[in-house]
Amino acid sequence: MAIMDLLIWLSLGAALGVVGGLFGIGGGLMAIPLLGLLGGLDQQSAQGTALVMVLPTVLIAARKYHGHTRIDMRVVTVVSLSAMGFTWLGAQLALGISSGSLRRGFAGFLALIALQYIWQAYRKPPSGGPRTTSIASVPAGGLGVIAGLLGGFFGVGGGVLMAPILSGVFRLAQTAAQGMALAMVVPTASVGLLSYAMDGRVHWMMGLPMALGGILCVGPGVQLAHRVPERLLKLAFAVLLAAISAALFYSAGGADQAGQPQSSAGAVSAPSLADPVV
Repeated sequence: MAIMDLLIWLSLGAALGVVGGLFGIGGGLMAIPLLGLLGGLDQQSAQGTALVMVLPTVLIAARKYHGHTRIDMRVVTVVSLSAMGFTWLGAQLALGISSGSLRRGFAGFLALIALQYIWQAYRKPPSGGPRTTSIASVPAGGLGVIAGLLGGFFGVGGGVLMAPILSGVFRLAQTAAQGMALAMVVPTASVGLLSYAMDGRVHWMMGLPMALGGILCVGPGVQLAHRVPERLLKLAFAVLLAAISAALFYSAGGADQAGQPQSSAGAVSAPSLADPVV
């Protein structure tokens, strides 16, 4: 890989780190379509490579959210334990279907989440008392199962779904919900990365510079998240998800043509940005 390519992936990781810290998603949602469109990766490889950046970024972002609004580590532990096995199962399901089908499914999933955020932004606040910062153990275990399956299948989907559920159903404040969702991503991202790497679907020379950029720049995004009004934060996130969903739908046909089985013997080499993108 050329030095210029490394600098581009480093810069892209830095930008995604800021945006991921702002919206509490670790940057993986944007990284996946960009890796597919700019890097020419099939959907499975894009998801596996994005996890290289997601894992360290969410660790740092969750720690910074914890400094502003304390995250209940009891809930995170329950979610982590219940998510582990289901993450592996979700990853195996994703590795067994076509790249185009997986990309279309991911696009539809993001579109639904965008609608959920718009609904939350404009709905009348329920008269259920003040916002909280924690949930009970039993529903936390159920959330872990959902987060595990989606996190394994879509690479980063579990954390995206958890934030609106935590804020909309369990009435956590938006920044508290985003911080807890980030903490929940850590176990699913770890198991997912291992599963995709074992199948040879991780391009380390793309993922590592993106991870470095994300680590260096996630802090400013987290700080900005605590200064932006909650409704504006939700609407901006919805617009971002809708744009990503449209891009994924557009590229799904090409993913079906370009997707080729990768060897499971180890990591595959990363294409250059100078190579033609299908």
